[in-house]
Amino acid sequence: MKKRKLGQSLEVSAIGFGCMGLNASYSTSVVSKDEGVRLIRAAVERGVTFFDTAEVYGPFINEEVVGEGLTPVRDRVVIATKFGWKIDATGQTVGLDSRPQHIRDVVEASLKRLRTDRVDLLYQHRVDPDVPIEDVAGAVKELIAEGKVKHFGMSEPGVQTLQRAHAVQPVTALQNEYSLWTREPEANGTIQACDELGIGFVPFSPLGRGFLAGAMSKDTKLREDDFRNAIPRFSPQAMEKNQALVDLLKRVGDEKGATPAQVALAWLLAQRPYIVPIPGTTKLHRLEENIGAVNVELSEADLREIKEAVSQIEIEGERYYPQQMALVGRDAAHRSTGA
Repeated sequence: MKKRKLGQSLEVSAIGFGCMGLNASYSTSVVSKDEGVRLIRAAVERGVTFFDTAEVYGPFINEEVVGEGLTPVRDRVVIATKFGWKIDATGQTVGLDSRPQHIRDVVEASLKRLRTDRVDLLYQHRVDPDVPIEDVAGAVKELIAEGKVKHFGMSEPGVQTLQRAHAVQPVTALQNEYSLWTREPEANGTIQACDELGIGFVPFSPLGRGFLAGAMSKDTKLREDDFRNAIPRFSPQAMEKNQALVDLLKRVGDEKGATPAQVALAWLLAQRPYIVPIPGTTKLHRLEENIGAVNVELSEADLREIKEAVSQIEIEGERYYPQQMALVGRDAAHRSTGA
Protein backbone atom coordinates (compact mmCIF):
# COMPACT_ATOMS: atom_id res chain seq x y z
CA MET A 1 0.00 0.00 0.00
CA LYS A 2 1.03 3.61 -0.51
CA LYS A 3 2.66 5.25 2.50
CA ARG A 4 2.26 8.63 4.14
CA LYS A 5 4.19 10.49 6.81
CA LEU A 6 2.77 11.83 10.07
CA GLY A 7 4.80 14.65 11.53
CA GLN A 8 8.46 14.64 10.64
CA SER A 9 9.24 10.96 10.66
CA LEU A 10 6.38 8.53 11.40
CA GLU A 11 5.68 6.59 8.19
CA VAL A 12 2.41 4.66 8.00
CA SER A 13 0.11 3.13 5.43
CA ALA A 14 -2.08 5.71 3.67
CA ILE A 15 -5.15 3.99 5.14
CA GLY A 16 -5.03 2.84 8.74
CA PHE A 17 -7.36 0.62 10.74
CA GLY A 18 -9.51 2.03 13.54
CA CYS A 19 -9.94 -0.97 15.82
CA MET A 20 -12.55 0.39 18.25
CA GLY A 21 -15.53 -1.16 16.50
CA LEU A 22 -14.20 -4.69 16.88
CA ASN A 23 -15.63 -4.83 20.39
CA ALA A 24 -16.94 -1.43 21.45
CA SER A 25 -19.79 0.97 20.69
CA TYR A 26 -21.23 -0.48 17.49
CA SER A 27 -23.31 -3.32 18.87
CA THR A 28 -24.55 -4.44 15.46
CA SER A 29 -21.10 -5.64 14.47
CA VAL A 30 -19.05 -6.63 17.54
CA VAL A 31 -16.98 -9.74 16.83
CA SER A 32 -15.26 -12.35 18.96
CA LYS A 33 -11.66 -11.93 20.03
CA ASP A 34 -10.50 -14.59 17.58
CA GLU A 35 -12.37 -12.95 14.72
CA GLY A 36 -10.86 -9.60 15.62
CA VAL A 37 -7.36 -11.04 15.65
CA ARG A 38 -7.92 -12.65 12.24
CA LEU A 39 -9.17 -9.39 10.74
CA ILE A 40 -6.22 -7.43 12.10
CA ARG A 41 -3.81 -9.94 10.60
CA ALA A 42 -5.72 -9.84 7.31
CA ALA A 43 -5.22 -6.07 7.31
CA VAL A 44 -1.48 -6.50 7.77
CA GLU A 45 -1.37 -9.00 4.90
CA ARG A 46 -3.03 -6.38 2.69
CA GLY A 47 -0.53 -3.66 3.51
CA VAL A 48 -2.05 -1.85 6.49
CA THR A 49 0.66 -0.82 8.96
CA PHE A 50 -1.22 1.67 11.18
CA PHE A 51 -3.55 0.42 13.93
CA ASP A 52 -5.50 2.58 16.35
CA THR A 53 -6.82 1.51 19.75
CA ALA A 54 -7.32 2.91 23.28
CA GLU A 55 -7.57 1.69 26.85
CA VAL A 56 -11.17 2.93 27.05
CA TYR A 57 -12.35 0.75 24.14
CA GLY A 58 -14.03 -2.11 25.94
CA PRO A 59 -12.49 -0.93 28.22
CA PHE A 60 -9.13 -2.67 27.90
CA ILE A 61 -10.34 -5.54 25.68
CA ASN A 62 -9.54 -3.76 22.43
CA GLU A 63 -5.88 -3.31 23.34
CA GLU A 64 -5.68 -7.02 24.15
CA VAL A 65 -7.08 -7.95 20.73
CA VAL A 66 -4.72 -5.56 18.97
CA GLY A 67 -1.77 -6.86 20.98
CA GLU A 68 -2.51 -10.48 20.13
CA GLY A 69 -3.16 -9.67 16.50
CA LEU A 70 0.04 -7.73 15.96
CA THR A 71 2.56 -9.60 18.12
CA PRO A 72 3.83 -11.75 15.21
CA VAL A 73 4.46 -8.65 13.06
CA ARG A 74 5.27 -6.09 15.73
CA ASP A 75 8.29 -4.60 13.98
CA ARG A 76 6.31 -4.04 10.76
CA VAL A 77 3.47 -2.00 12.23
CA VAL A 78 2.68 1.23 14.07
CA ILE A 79 0.42 1.00 17.12
CA ALA A 80 -1.44 4.04 18.42
CA THR A 81 -3.24 4.06 21.75
CA LYS A 82 -4.61 6.70 24.11
CA PHE A 83 -4.80 7.91 27.70
CA GLY A 84 -6.95 10.48 29.40
CA TRP A 85 -10.00 8.82 30.92
CA LYS A 86 -10.67 7.80 34.49
CA ILE A 87 -12.04 4.25 34.53
CA ASP A 88 -13.42 2.85 37.77
CA ALA A 89 -13.22 -0.71 39.13
CA THR A 90 -16.42 -1.70 37.33
CA GLY A 91 -15.07 -0.60 33.94
CA GLN A 92 -17.18 2.56 33.80
CA THR A 93 -15.74 5.81 32.47
CA VAL A 94 -16.23 8.33 35.24
CA GLY A 95 -14.37 11.40 34.02
CA LEU A 96 -11.09 12.68 32.65
CA ASP A 97 -7.63 12.22 34.14
CA SER A 98 -4.45 13.43 32.44
CA ARG A 99 -2.33 13.86 35.56
CA PRO A 100 1.28 12.86 34.80
CA GLN A 101 1.30 9.89 37.18
CA HIS A 102 -1.94 8.61 35.71
CA ILE A 103 -0.44 8.85 32.22
CA ARG A 104 2.47 6.69 33.38
CA ASP A 105 0.14 4.16 34.95
CA VAL A 106 -1.96 3.93 31.80
CA VAL A 107 1.08 3.45 29.57
CA GLU A 108 2.46 0.66 31.74
CA ALA A 109 -0.89 -1.15 31.62
CA SER A 110 -1.29 -0.57 27.89
CA LEU A 111 2.17 -1.98 27.16
CA LYS A 112 1.21 -5.21 28.91
CA ARG A 113 -2.09 -5.55 27.06
CA LEU A 114 -0.45 -4.70 23.75
CA ARG A 115 2.37 -7.19 24.41
CA THR A 116 5.03 -4.70 23.44
CA ASP A 117 7.79 -2.58 24.92
CA ARG A 118 6.77 0.71 23.31
CA VAL A 119 3.75 2.64 22.09
CA ASP A 120 4.49 4.10 18.67
CA LEU A 121 1.96 6.93 18.94
CA LEU A 122 0.43 7.95 22.27
CA TYR A 123 -2.56 10.28 22.14
CA GLN A 124 -4.21 12.32 24.83
CA HIS A 125 -7.77 11.11 24.17
CA ARG A 126 -9.51 14.28 25.33
CA VAL A 127 -8.15 17.46 26.88
CA ASP A 128 -8.40 17.49 30.65
CA PRO A 129 -9.23 21.13 31.48
CA ASP A 130 -7.89 20.72 35.03
CA VAL A 131 -4.36 19.68 34.04
CA PRO A 132 -2.04 22.16 32.30
CA ILE A 133 -1.21 20.81 28.88
CA GLU A 134 2.45 21.60 29.53
CA ASP A 135 2.38 19.01 32.32
CA VAL A 136 0.75 16.47 29.99
CA ALA A 137 3.25 17.08 27.19
CA GLY A 138 6.09 17.00 29.70
CA ALA A 139 5.01 13.60 31.00
CA VAL A 140 4.87 12.19 27.49
CA LYS A 141 8.25 13.75 26.73
CA GLU A 142 9.73 11.83 29.66
CA LEU A 143 8.18 8.58 28.40
CA ILE A 144 9.67 9.24 24.98
CA ALA A 145 13.10 9.79 26.55
CA GLU A 146 12.69 6.44 28.32
CA GLY A 147 11.81 4.66 25.07
CA LYS A 148 8.35 3.60 26.20
CA VAL A 149 6.66 5.97 23.75
CA LYS A 150 7.89 7.03 20.32
CA HIS A 151 5.53 9.85 19.31
CA PHE A 152 3.01 12.20 20.94
CA GLY A 153 -0.49 12.78 19.62
CA MET A 154 -3.64 14.63 20.65
CA SER A 155 -7.32 14.03 19.96
CA GLU A 156 -9.86 16.84 19.57
CA PRO A 157 -7.94 19.62 21.39
CA GLY A 158 -8.51 23.32 21.02
CA VAL A 159 -5.99 24.97 18.69
CA GLN A 160 -4.34 27.01 21.45
CA THR A 161 -3.85 23.90 23.57
CA LEU A 162 -2.36 22.08 20.58
CA GLN A 163 0.12 24.91 20.08
CA ARG A 164 1.07 24.97 23.76
CA ALA A 165 1.61 21.21 23.85
CA HIS A 166 3.67 21.28 20.66
CA ALA A 167 6.00 23.86 22.22
CA VAL A 168 6.88 21.38 24.99
CA GLN A 169 6.92 18.12 23.02
CA PRO A 170 6.38 18.12 19.24
CA VAL A 171 3.01 16.65 18.37
CA THR A 172 3.34 14.08 15.60
CA ALA A 173 -0.35 13.57 14.87
CA LEU A 174 -3.70 15.12 15.63
CA GLN A 175 -6.75 12.87 15.66
CA ASN A 176 -10.12 14.51 15.05
CA GLU A 177 -13.38 13.48 13.50
CA TYR A 178 -13.25 14.66 9.89
CA SER A 179 -15.25 13.62 6.85
CA LEU A 180 -17.52 15.04 4.20
CA TRP A 181 -20.23 15.48 6.82
CA THR A 182 -17.96 16.68 9.65
CA ARG A 183 -15.99 19.66 8.37
CA GLU A 184 -15.26 21.50 11.64
CA PRO A 185 -11.46 21.03 11.40
CA GLU A 186 -11.49 23.26 8.31
CA ALA A 187 -13.48 26.02 10.02
CA ASN A 188 -11.93 26.11 13.50
CA GLY A 189 -8.29 26.42 12.46
CA THR A 190 -7.27 22.83 13.25
CA ILE A 191 -6.01 21.90 9.79
CA GLN A 192 -4.34 25.26 9.38
CA ALA A 193 -2.48 24.63 12.65
CA CYS A 194 -1.32 21.26 11.32
CA ASP A 195 -0.08 23.01 8.16
CA GLU A 196 1.88 25.53 10.19
CA LEU A 197 3.34 23.14 12.76
CA GLY A 198 4.04 20.13 10.53
CA ILE A 199 1.60 17.87 12.35
CA GLY A 200 -0.04 14.86 10.71
CA PHE A 201 -3.83 14.57 10.71
CA VAL A 202 -5.66 11.31 11.43
CA PRO A 203 -9.42 11.49 10.75
CA PHE A 204 -11.47 9.07 12.84
CA SER A 205 -14.99 8.11 11.72
CA PRO A 206 -14.01 9.06 8.14
CA LEU A 207 -17.13 7.24 6.92
CA GLY A 208 -19.48 9.01 9.30
CA ARG A 209 -19.77 6.00 11.65
CA GLY A 210 -20.90 3.92 8.70
CA PHE A 211 -23.47 6.26 7.21
CA LEU A 212 -21.31 7.47 4.30
CA ALA A 213 -20.72 3.88 3.15
CA GLY A 214 -24.25 3.94 1.77
CA ALA A 215 -25.68 0.92 3.58
CA MET A 216 -27.85 2.83 6.08
CA SER A 217 -31.14 4.69 5.71
CA LYS A 218 -33.94 6.17 7.81
CA ASP A 219 -35.33 2.63 8.10
CA THR A 220 -32.13 1.18 9.59
CA LYS A 221 -32.77 -0.32 13.02
CA LEU A 222 -29.90 -0.17 15.48
CA ARG A 223 -29.75 -2.31 18.59
CA GLU A 224 -30.67 -0.55 21.79
CA ASP A 225 -27.09 -0.63 23.09
CA ASP A 226 -25.57 0.85 19.91
CA PHE A 227 -24.29 4.28 20.94
CA ARG A 228 -25.34 5.82 17.61
CA ASN A 229 -28.90 5.78 18.94
CA ALA A 230 -27.94 8.75 21.11
CA ILE A 231 -26.32 10.70 18.27
CA PRO A 232 -28.64 13.28 16.66
CA ARG A 233 -27.39 12.49 13.14
CA PHE A 234 -28.73 8.96 13.43
CA SER A 235 -32.33 9.88 14.06
CA PRO A 236 -34.56 8.68 11.18
CA GLN A 237 -35.33 12.28 10.23
CA ALA A 238 -31.64 13.27 10.09
CA MET A 239 -30.64 10.18 8.10
CA GLU A 240 -33.38 10.86 5.59
CA LYS A 241 -32.21 14.43 5.06
CA ASN A 242 -28.51 13.51 5.04
CA GLN A 243 -29.10 10.87 2.38
CA ALA A 244 -28.39 13.63 -0.15
CA LEU A 245 -24.70 13.38 0.75
CA VAL A 246 -24.66 9.62 0.20
CA ASP A 247 -26.41 10.12 -3.14
CA LEU A 248 -23.60 12.48 -4.15
CA LEU A 249 -20.96 9.91 -3.22
CA LYS A 250 -22.80 7.24 -5.20
CA ARG A 251 -22.99 9.47 -8.23
CA VAL A 252 -19.28 10.27 -8.17
CA GLY A 253 -18.47 6.63 -7.42
CA ASP A 254 -20.46 5.39 -10.40
CA GLU A 255 -18.34 7.60 -12.64
CA LYS A 256 -15.13 6.29 -11.07
CA GLY A 257 -16.04 2.64 -10.68
CA ALA A 258 -15.82 3.13 -6.93
CA THR A 259 -18.10 2.74 -3.92
CA PRO A 260 -19.41 5.65 -1.83
CA ALA A 261 -17.02 4.67 0.97
CA GLN A 262 -14.06 4.74 -1.38
CA VAL A 263 -15.00 8.18 -2.68
CA ALA A 264 -15.38 9.49 0.88
CA LEU A 265 -11.92 8.19 1.81
CA ALA A 266 -10.34 9.36 -1.45
CA TRP A 267 -11.72 12.84 -0.80
CA LEU A 268 -9.97 12.90 2.59
CA LEU A 269 -6.70 11.69 1.10
CA ALA A 270 -6.90 14.50 -1.46
CA GLN A 271 -7.18 17.23 1.17
CA ARG A 272 -3.60 17.05 2.47
CA PRO A 273 -0.62 14.73 1.88
CA TYR A 274 -0.33 14.18 5.63
CA ILE A 275 -3.92 12.99 6.17
CA VAL A 276 -4.30 9.30 7.09
CA PRO A 277 -7.90 8.12 7.67
CA ILE A 278 -8.54 5.20 10.02
CA PRO A 279 -11.84 3.57 8.99
CA GLY A 280 -12.96 0.64 11.08
CA THR A 281 -14.85 -2.49 10.13
CA THR A 282 -15.56 -6.03 11.27
CA LYS A 283 -15.91 -7.45 7.76
CA LEU A 284 -13.13 -8.54 5.43
CA HIS A 285 -14.87 -7.30 2.28
CA ARG A 286 -15.30 -3.86 3.86
CA LEU A 287 -11.64 -3.85 4.87
CA GLU A 288 -10.65 -4.56 1.27
CA GLU A 289 -13.08 -1.91 0.03
CA ASN A 290 -11.57 0.70 2.34
CA ILE A 291 -8.02 -0.17 1.33
CA GLY A 292 -9.05 0.18 -2.32
CA ALA A 293 -9.69 3.88 -1.77
CA VAL A 294 -5.97 4.58 -2.22
CA ASN A 295 -6.39 3.75 -5.90
CA VAL A 296 -9.33 6.11 -6.48
CA GLU A 297 -8.05 9.25 -8.17
CA LEU A 298 -10.13 12.39 -7.78
CA SER A 299 -9.20 15.10 -10.26
CA GLU A 300 -9.32 18.81 -9.51
CA ALA A 301 -12.58 18.89 -11.45
CA ASP A 302 -13.96 16.05 -9.29
CA LEU A 303 -12.97 17.88 -6.13
CA ARG A 304 -14.58 21.10 -7.34
CA GLU A 305 -17.78 19.23 -8.19
CA ILE A 306 -17.87 17.61 -4.76
CA LYS A 307 -17.15 20.92 -3.03
CA GLU A 308 -19.92 22.69 -4.91
CA ALA A 309 -22.42 19.88 -4.33
CA VAL A 310 -21.61 19.60 -0.63
CA SER A 311 -22.02 23.35 -0.19
CA GLN A 312 -25.66 22.90 -1.18
CA ILE A 313 -26.27 20.20 1.43
CA GLU A 314 -27.08 21.22 4.99
CA ILE A 315 -26.12 18.38 7.31
CA GLU A 316 -28.84 17.60 9.82
CA GLY A 317 -27.94 16.85 13.46
CA GLU A 318 -24.89 17.18 15.69
CA ARG A 319 -22.10 14.60 15.45
CA TYR A 320 -22.29 13.79 19.18
CA TYR A 321 -24.82 14.05 21.93
CA PRO A 322 -24.41 17.20 24.10
CA GLN A 323 -22.23 15.70 26.84
CA GLN A 324 -19.72 14.45 24.28
CA MET A 325 -19.75 17.69 22.30
CA ALA A 326 -18.75 19.48 25.50
CA LEU A 327 -15.48 17.49 25.54
CA VAL A 328 -14.18 18.47 22.09
CA GLY A 329 -12.25 21.54 21.04
CA ARG A 330 -11.45 22.49 24.62
CA ASP A 331 -8.40 24.19 26.06
CA ALA A 332 -6.49 23.03 29.12
CA ALA A 333 -5.69 25.08 32.19
CA HIS A 334 -2.55 27.17 32.27
CA ARG A 335 0.13 26.49 34.83
CA SER A 336 -0.59 28.22 38.12
CA THR A 337 2.56 30.28 37.65
CA GLY A 338 1.40 31.49 34.25
CA ALA A 339 -1.52 33.52 32.98
